[in-house]
Amino acid sequence: MLTKFFGALIALSSVLGSPLLAAEITDIAGRKVEIDLPAKRVLVGEARQIHTIAALTGDHLVDQIVGWRDDFLTKDPDSYEAYVERFPALASLPRFGYVPNNTFDLEAAIALSPDVITLNVEAQKVAAESGIEEKAAAAGIAIVYVDFRVDATKNSENSIRILGQIFGAEDRAKDLISYRHEQLARVTDRLAKVTAFVRPKVFIERAPGNDAENGCCRSFGPYNFGEMVEQAGGHNIAADVIKTTFGDLNLEQLIVENPEHYIATGSNWAAESKTNRFVHVGRGADPQAARQKLISLMARTGFSDLQAVKTGNVHAVWHQFYGVPYEFVAVQQFAKWFHPELFADLDPDQTFRDFHEKFLPVDYKPGYFASLKGETN
Repeated sequence: MLTKFFGALIALSSVLGSPLLAAEITDIAGRKVEIDLPAKRVLVGEARQIHTIAALTGDHLVDQIVGWRDDFLTKDPDSYEAYVERFPALASLPRFGYVPNNTFDLEAAIALSPDVITLNVEAQKVAAESGIEEKAAAAGIAIVYVDFRVDATKNSENSIRILGQIFGAEDRAKDLISYRHEQLARVTDRLAKVTAFVRPKVFIERAPGNDAENGCCRSFGPYNFGEMVEQAGGHNIAADVIKTTFGDLNLEQLIVENPEHYIATGSNWAAESKTNRFVHVGRGADPQAARQKLISLMARTGFSDLQAVKTGNVHAVWHQFYGVPYEFVAVQQFAKWFHPELFADLDPDQTFRDFHEKFLPVDYKPGYFASLKGETN
């Protein structure tokens, strides 16, 4: 009798398409969360997680998503346009604000009956203190934290695995992690075999021109883009001062350090910028227009005397590489800038094309880098 009873339950579970028992996920914040996997209804707490989710789900990107944060449209509209063209249903998804600045509407989120809300780990403090975690749990909604930005080296792979579990794409997650390892190794393994190489001093400036003052000098400590610089064989000068993910270097320090390479992070921030001085790089961006913006940024006080400016080693990189699991493309381009002879055969443009063909459901368009020295995609 019991055998027939449990057999009926299993059959019913199969018909409903859901597992019989909840699985336990340990998220990036170390919290153990129970959730039926794969989730049927997911609210994406930062829409730029779409870059990862798309690599995991491919043509089924929109099957489980019921809402998302509004940042994809405002902070990466070039990518937003590509994904909405491919998946028109994305345009009508409910949009939500940002948990850390208290613009996230939890009641509206609960009304969508999601199984899970995926938040970036930097949102945890506010989510816990404001009661979002507790209220979501009371409504039967799991909150799961991931991270591709605060400490990408430590957390990106686990975040890929977690999203793979949530979206029922564990095998795809393994393939993505493996591919990521291979592409990073094309730089790090080669550098490891060089008995002695000089690390050029590099200053990477976070989103210059995207503020009202057009000031200087937001940067990265030993994480995120700062770590990418080191992986590519450069020395991130800001890490000597900044010990957290993000911080500020003052202009006097920059002038004293006199970096050999300058890199600006840029994107299409037209929807939120007050000055439009930022460097527009990203999917389909115009490299000539980006170079002109770089020239304008180098006209700021103190920049013209920098060695990087005098030699033309002034570059721009797509800002959104700082929050995706394919930052290896940026690392490869940095390596070519820093050590052009050692990495003469490396083609980051082809790497990114190949990645799109293997993992992403949208077509590739160049425009993610610009430089005042030589041609870049």
